[in-house]
Amino acid sequence: MQLSGKDIKVVPVIIAIFFGSFISVLNVSTINIVIPVLQKEFSAELSVVQWTLTGFMLAMGTFAPVTGYFGERFSYKRLFMTALAGMMLASVFCALSTNATMLIAFRILQGAFCGVIIPTAMSIIYQIVPKEKQPIAMSLWAAATMFAPAIGPTFAGWMLQHFSWQWLFWFNLPFGLLALAMVAIFIPYYRMNVPKKLDLPGLVTVIISSSSLLVSLSQGNAWGWGSWKTLLLLGGGLLFLMLFVWRELTTDAPLLDLRVLKNARFTLTSVILCITAISLYSGTLLTPIFLQNVQQVTPLDAGLVLLPASLVMAFITMFIGKLYAGIGPRTLLIAGTLLLAIGSFPLSWLSIDISHGYILLWMCVRNVGVALLIMPASNAGMEEIPPELSGHASSISNWLRNVCSSFAIALFTSLLASQSGKHASALAAGGKTDKLQIPGLAYTMSIDDVYLIATLIGLVALPFSFFIRQNKRRAAARRKVALES
Repeated sequence: MQLSGKDIKVVPVIIAIFFGSFISVLNVSTINIVIPVLQKEFSAELSVVQWTLTGFMLAMGTFAPVTGYFGERFSYKRLFMTALAGMMLASVFCALSTNATMLIAFRILQGAFCGVIIPTAMSIIYQIVPKEKQPIAMSLWAAATMFAPAIGPTFAGWMLQHFSWQWLFWFNLPFGLLALAMVAIFIPYYRMNVPKKLDLPGLVTVIISSSSLLVSLSQGNAWGWGSWKTLLLLGGGLLFLMLFVWRELTTDAPLLDLRVLKNARFTLTSVILCITAISLYSGTLLTPIFLQNVQQVTPLDAGLVLLPASLVMAFITMFIGKLYAGIGPRTLLIAGTLLLAIGSFPLSWLSIDISHGYILLWMCVRNVGVALLIMPASNAGMEEIPPELSGHASSISNWLRNVCSSFAIALFTSLLASQSGKHASALAAGGKTDKLQIPGLAYTMSIDDVYLIATLIGLVALPFSFFIRQNKRRAAARRKVALES
């Protein structure tokens, strides 16, 4: 059954899912700051420690497809609560880890549960909130979820300065318990469909394909892009991806109903979100590494440099719902893409002694662009999907976005390593004799290279944005709600 819009009070629902979404996103943003610390703690290379982030994102992307099935079978309320409980249990194991391998394994487990939380929250919004109120609801929820990355780096830096890294995981417990209580009180129990059975072949093929493709991208630089291991994993991943698509399009009870991709608007916005995710993670990964490894600032100082830009993004997002109601998605998407590119390009000119004010300025421009992209792209696609298919649609959207984020992190890390080596050799061959300066210069130049690539990737979203048009009938209803709110 679908609940009547008259039965639902939007604000309590948003408050309830805010806490769960907040803690899920916080676990992504805090680890960026702690990666250099973990390198020293476990005496491990960046290519190993980055799997605490890459593995987490991979698990988020891989397990997002199960949201539609389990949400329909057990209700999205119960699924949300189960995912929160699993996330807290995994956090305990992360805090108790004694080596990098253990931490990576439990971060992957934590990511699997967190990967269910965001699409479940989106499904709840699009199933029980009236369509004319969905942009406002999504705007409030998106602002709440962006508050986590806004404070995440600074919070992590402060925590590392005063406590040990383990407390980043212990912190999840009180927030997780609060989220469980809020969901139990405010989210209604309902089920719109009851699926026949679990599509086990679909689940297996999507896990194998996502994992194989990510490992090949992550280790391609170390193994060699032409090595048999890289090519085998890359080819196997693509093969299993095709098997997954074939399975989902032919079975009567798909794990992920890919037929929603027949909706051109949903498909276009999914492409935009994927491109945005790839470009976005260049900044969230590279900037903390540059500040700590090159400029040698503390984790807390690195977090403070990133804080204003993240707060700007969260603040702007609060008003996107009313802007969306007034001018529609296309203008917002075009402006967001341009600002993301304009903010990213100057970051490809970093030098060792660059001022923090310079970094902050262009990170703010980038994040305003991200704010103008994420909510409009998400809502423009989802509002065209019937409520009974919204669980599958949100699963597909989050699966694609998280897998693209994982690929971005793996690819950027690989490029960082390969370009750093090339620049170091070039500097030495060019007569640079100060061996103490060469590593820092080479690392900075490689970060500049990756930022330039991220800028070009971000611009790819621009032509797709022109095809997202306003639904005039629905826009009139949204404007009425926006004026009343």
